[in-house]
Amino acid sequence: MGEQPLLSLKAHVFQIDSATKRNWIPASKHAVTVSFFYDAGRSVYRIISVGGTKAIINSIITPNMTFTKTSQKFGQWADSRANTVYGLGFATEQQLQQFSEQFKEFKEAAQLIRDKSQEKFELLSPGLNISSPQVLCEDRQSPPLLGVNGSSEDKLFRSKSADMEESTEKEQMRKMLSEGSICERNSEAELFSLRDSNAKLMAALHEANSSIDQWKKHLAEYQEETDRLREQVAELEAQSGVSASSETGSEELTQTVAEMEALIRAKDEEISILRGKKPDVIELEKEREEACQRIQDLEVKNSELERRVRSAEGTLASSQDARSRAESAVQKVIETLDVKIYDLSDLQQSLAKLLEK
Repeated sequence: MGEQPLLSLKAHVFQIDSATKRNWIPASKHAVTVSFFYDAGRSVYRIISVGGTKAIINSIITPNMTFTKTSQKFGQWADSRANTVYGLGFATEQQLQQFSEQFKEFKEAAQLIRDKSQEKFELLSPGLNISSPQVLCEDRQSPPLLGVNGSSEDKLFRSKSADMEESTEKEQMRKMLSEGSICERNSEAELFSLRDSNAKLMAALHEANSSIDQWKKHLAEYQEETDRLREQVAELEAQSGVSASSETGSEELTQTVAEMEALIRAKDEEISILRGKKPDVIELEKEREEACQRIQDLEVKNSELERRVRSAEGTLASSQDARSRAESAVQKVIETLDVKIYDLSDLQQSLAKLLEK
């Protein structure tokens, strides 16, 4: 039985830089599909994302993993098996919340699978029951229900094992994130998202400008056609005054005039609709300007963070130099004291000799 998707969401995928452990590296140029899967053959939950023919994410959810929301639309988790940290940037807060809840639910389900496997292994060890593998296969055909009971010794053993694994996982997480600033990484991810949004807004604005040119051209054509129709109506009205004696001709002229007036009204309505669509372009331009302003603010903030990091590094270097100088001064004092103690010892020996004489 193959893996079946449980949930799919669109997100920008990032991975931590393995060389510096400081910056996020985009794993995809655009937002890609990130899906939860349940592998019934191995009884594990996976997070999988594919870009083209390459697997960007292939992470098995374990009970020790933790998904952390670092901003309103960005979250991350560490995968010790892949020796990396994954980051996801979503379009909305609701998508981030939905992913976080599913991650937590499947993490708890993975814990239940581990607990049930441990219990069945302990039951099979004394008696070597032959029919038990069939039960195991049946249990692995579908995701487990959230709920399990066990003895106090089993719970104590599982608790200690989980605590040890969780402490190891947390230590690895601290080591990977201690050298960088979480705020700086979030700013870079949000900056990337804003640049992508700005590019989309520019494309939409360009398309809107092209549409405006077409609307203006159609509007001019409609106005020319409206003026021509009005001239025809005026001519027909003039002709109707000359040939008023003909009753049949008057009826045809009245029908023609009504058709012309209906056509003019339809053209006027189209012109009004085209004029009403102009504010959409203004709103797009306003959104683009706001996105540009946010990008500039983030760049300034990023520069300030870099300046603070450099200042902290300079302060640390100065502190180390001062410590080295203090240690050197202390060493000199100790050496001076040793010399004085040696001289004092010689003086005591000289006094002892004089007293003996």
